[in-house]
Amino acid sequence: MQLVAETRNNESRESTLNKAPRNFCTSLIDSSPSPLLIRLSRFLAGQKVSSYIVGGFVRDMLLGRDTADIDIIVDGDALVIAESVAQAFDGKFIPLDKLNRIARVLVTDREDSSLVKVWELDFCTLTGTLEEDLARRDFTIDAMAIDLWGLESHPTHPAIIDPFNGESDIRERIIRAVTSHVFEDDAIRLLRGIRLCRELGFIIEGNTEGLIKKESQRIRGIAGERIREELSRLIAITEHDNVMPYLDELGLLTAIIPELSEEKEVEQPADHYWDVFNHSLKTIRAVDFLLRRGSWDFSGSSILNTVPWSQELEDHFLAGVGSGSTRRTNLKLAALLHDIAKPKTKSFDDSGRMRFLGHAVEGAIMAREIMERLRFSNREIRLVTTMIEHHLRPTQMSQHGELPTPRAVYRYFRDIGDAGIDIMFLSLADHLATRGPNLTMKGWREHTKIINHLLDQRYEQETVVAPPKLVDGNDLINIFGLEPGPVLGTLLEMIREAQAAGTLNTRDEALSYIRDYLNSDTERK
Repeated sequence: MQLVAETRNNESRESTLNKAPRNFCTSLIDSSPSPLLIRLSRFLAGQKVSSYIVGGFVRDMLLGRDTADIDIIVDGDALVIAESVAQAFDGKFIPLDKLNRIARVLVTDREDSSLVKVWELDFCTLTGTLEEDLARRDFTIDAMAIDLWGLESHPTHPAIIDPFNGESDIRERIIRAVTSHVFEDDAIRLLRGIRLCRELGFIIEGNTEGLIKKESQRIRGIAGERIREELSRLIAITEHDNVMPYLDELGLLTAIIPELSEEKEVEQPADHYWDVFNHSLKTIRAVDFLLRRGSWDFSGSSILNTVPWSQELEDHFLAGVGSGSTRRTNLKLAALLHDIAKPKTKSFDDSGRMRFLGHAVEGAIMAREIMERLRFSNREIRLVTTMIEHHLRPTQMSQHGELPTPRAVYRYFRDIGDAGIDIMFLSLADHLATRGPNLTMKGWREHTKIINHLLDQRYEQETVVAPPKLVDGNDLINIFGLEPGPVLGTLLEMIREAQAAGTLNTRDEALSYIRDYLNSDTERK
């Protein structure tokens, strides 16, 4: 408890209610608790089980934030008690840790005819006193408790057990470690503190921030899946809040992904405003700007005038991918890693020109290794690595300001699959983060013209992106006497490309095209 005592003696504790979050209420709780919690209170009281709501739920009640995840400490065997709660409330019982007696109960609460809420109740067994349990928690704003027995009699003003003045820190919007060894106990708290800071709009108290810097390397010892969960939630925060630069300032970003440290101070050609590392951070911010989630500090809002946007695109980037991530968060992760191989591929040609040959392909390989280490799902890995491998492609599809040909558009969507739209926006974000304040609107309009054309083809010209089938493999076998094998796939792909280019439109034309090709091939032999 030393850290809390020291920092409180060194700070002014005058009221700062004028700085409180918009949803902060000066009364303890701004609405009555759910009827389900009242029922739970009665049930546990009837079982003579002392129980306390602890942690984030208490914090969120004080902030007026809605939540359905509740941690409950019980003075008894949590596994037995949780199972009885599941039976009484028609819930699902999930034992999480039999050794430490921790269990989860999922309960569906139908608050009215239109609202269905699924509560996640985590039960653990009280060991020692309640204050000792709270002292083992991470931050003061999470080291508070409510006696569940008293919730029914005082639903809007229950007594809050607050030995570390967490309520005061909530009023002052401060993240403060409970003790100086919180990160030794569990290093994932290093990331969790940053996430809470940005999600809640709080600041991290000075001594706690210094402690995070000092202990940042401990994060390397945490299991990949736990890091992935916190990192994904951090990436989901709008980058206008400078999440990634702050992680780097505290030493956490390169502790999580050491490969990023190689990017620092790696210079780029003159058209790049930033070095590789800072360019990568700016690309993340540009993604949020292009997805209408943040701001961009250069050239004003006119940049967005030529960038496509629609409800369909909004829905596309909100779509889930895996492990709680969305296409938006995967795009931001690809933005962070898209130039990860530039340091190892940097070279100079005979004229002295700086080159990064193969960095997109090498970067996809490195990104796969990083994401596998952090236990991302196969689908997430496939999407992000595809984006990285092909992030240069949209601007390589045309020259001299001309639009891509139908054949090039077809090949783009054929090769990239469902990552085509994501890559377009990564390409635009890469452009913004390359030029920075030196962006020219002429170059930007040329780039967005290509992207708009690709999207138009994607949504309006399905005959280019996915032409209808004119013939199949059986036709080629029966009509031309070909044998089953790879050659059939090659011929069918030739037909599809010709369809996309507009040179074939009917079955007879397709068959004539194959006949001519086979005859010419025979003559060559």
